[in-house]
Amino acid sequence: MDERLRQKAMSVQLPLGVQLRDSATFASFHSAHNRQLLTALKETRETCVYFWGKAGTGKSHLLQALCHEKAGEGWRVAYLPLAEPDLMPAMLDDMDQFDLICVDDLHYVAGKKDWEIALFHCYNRIQTRAGRLVISANQAPPSLPIGLPDLASRLGWGLVFQFHELADEDKQAALQLRAQARGLDLSDEVAAYLLRHAPRDMSSLFSLLERLDKASLAAQRKLTIPFVRQFI
Repeated sequence: MDERLRQKAMSVQLPLGVQLRDSATFASFHSAHNRQLLTALKETRETCVYFWGKAGTGKSHLLQALCHEKAGEGWRVAYLPLAEPDLMPAMLDDMDQFDLICVDDLHYVAGKKDWEIALFHCYNRIQTRAGRLVISANQAPPSLPIGLPDLASRLGWGLVFQFHELADEDKQAALQLRAQARGLDLSDEVAAYLLRHAPRDMSSLFSLLERLDKASLAAQRKLTIPFVRQFI
């Protein structure tokens, strides 16, 4: 492994069984109405950035892209997808050593006392050493069923953004951007066909695009409407 890549891999802590997707980069993210959030993630010095939105809209992609970006700059980075059932609150005990902690899907642990206490103390330690905490969830901070008042207040101390779902024309642009990143030629006609005949959330569309990429490579065929129609 290239030494730079080895060092980058060592700078990212992930729970067992969890991997950052190689395709999750800022270059493959179509920002649309989320440009302000994207700028804040890249440039802010606030202790905490919190953003919320519907499932399947790209929040995890954005967090993983931030991990890739900052790890490449030499930051010590941790990514915690709280939807994973095997994660434990104790994982947060020593994480203030990291420059950036990305907590994905906070709503999965909202209302769980042990998690809330661990997150509260982790927040305080990160703030003391000028680290950064970036959190995603499916609701704005006041709407989450957080039982610990001190944690609830801290979630609103930093920058808070709503993550906007893409409009249809933006979904097509996002698909084509992701295809380009994979070295695929996705025409306007084929992209529009996918939007008409496949699940419309971005997570499902990107997953379908990945499968189409593998299928077209195996069949040595381009992504045409007949090929896509046969596949789906």
